Amino acid sequence: AEAKPPKEETPKGISPVKAKKTPSPADAERRKLRPGSGGEKPPEEPPFTYQLKAVPLKFVKEMKDIVLTEAESVGSSAIFEVLISPSTAITSWMKDGSNIRESPKHKFIADGKDRKLHIIDVQLSDAGEYTCVLRLGNKEKTSTAKLIVEGTP
Repeated sequence: AEAKPPKEETPKGISPVKAKKTPSPADAERRKLRPGSGGEKPPEEPPFTYQLKAVPLKFVKEMKDIVLTEAESVGSSAIFEVLISPSTAITSWMKDGSNIRESPKHKFIADGKDRKLHIIDVQLSDAGEYTCVLRLGNKEKTSTAKLIVEGTP
């Protein structure tokens, strides 16, 4: 009868250390299914608590206006760039409120948190307001900048 109390205390002493290690879903599943493992984990701590931390959806770096003169813009390209967080967010691009599809004219570049809209062979007609729409779950953020193509005097 005397040997039991220390045995019960040992898991309590270990559990704070275990709580720090984030279990993989497979580990948590295994731990849950093992018979007699109920006392290992404090009951007030449900599994998968580490998934509840929502990463705030944000633009780390907003878009900036691009100003080109018509003479220098023809045949050149303009690149709108944003830095987003988290990198799992989905970005889409708009011009003057309409969605832009990827085409030989518009290239979308997504590299980790770096997102770019590459407008190839800029014409006067490409001038307008460009928006990057950032979506994650049910959240949405936008960053807007203008492409200004100035006519040559």
